[in-house]
Amino acid sequence: MNKGPVEVKIACDTIAGVGEGAIWDYKYNRLLWIDTQGSVFIFTPSDGKNREIKLDKLVGTVVPYQQNSVIVALVDGIYELDLETEKLTFICQPEKPFIEGNKYNDGKCDSKGRLWVGTMDINVEQGKGGFYSVNGNGEYQKLLRNVSVSNGVCWSLDEKKMYYQDSPLRTVSAFDFDIEQGIISEREEIIKLPKGTGDPDGNTLDATGMIWIAHWGGACVSKWNAHTGQMLQKIDIPACNVTSVAFGGENLQDLYITTASLYAPEEMKDQYPDQGKLFVCQPGVKGIKANYFSK
Repeated sequence: MNKGPVEVKIACDTIAGVGEGAIWDYKYNRLLWIDTQGSVFIFTPSDGKNREIKLDKLVGTVVPYQQNSVIVALVDGIYELDLETEKLTFICQPEKPFIEGNKYNDGKCDSKGRLWVGTMDINVEQGKGGFYSVNGNGEYQKLLRNVSVSNGVCWSLDEKKMYYQDSPLRTVSAFDFDIEQGIISEREEIIKLPKGTGDPDGNTLDATGMIWIAHWGGACVSKWNAHTGQMLQKIDIPACNVTSVAFGGENLQDLYITTASLYAPEEMKDQYPDQGKLFVCQPGVKGIKANYFSK
């Protein structure tokens, strides 16, 4: 395991209830992220500003689309959010009939511009969620059932595998992925998180094809070899619940990390006074460019 020290800094002082969904919008040099309690953030490292767009609904994820709009998964469906007017335009509701008490949680786009996004029960009741893909026409399909906490979507460098996590299982699954048809098959568990390290939340891929995972309840992010299931690196984060990771910056050398201020054990609040903030570090490897939603 790579044990070299990595300095973790606060990127901005905004304290999110549950920071999530970090993704680098490389065309416009900005980081998109959310507070699942109802806000979309646009962080620009060049000036250190973190714009907040407050919505009146729970937010599950945000993905880049155009300069003046992004795609968001809200509690009642998928929307386009105009960044100038802050107006929402409904695209579709994949979970039909919608399951009472569910919300959308975490998602990303593949290289064809499809959004892959899952659902979960607000109170984390097991097996109530699903996993869906949505194309630019608003057409959708359900790929998985009986999901508990849908999380962490990314693809191998050759796009032949999709990596995915149902967090309470504390494993990472690899599916065979058909990029042309937009379907998954042949699920295999490739990584098992050690006991006492929390649950896998968001994930991302670096330029060498290794998987980076945020640990909810584990106060760290980790780097893994998808082929061997071996942990290669661990970086401690000053927050109990670490929620998502995304490479960003001009050369994709900065690793942005979101965290939550809510749901941490009471005794952790004094230990981690900065939890809920956005953090950044340089782990010594670069990331890959994010995919955009495409209509």
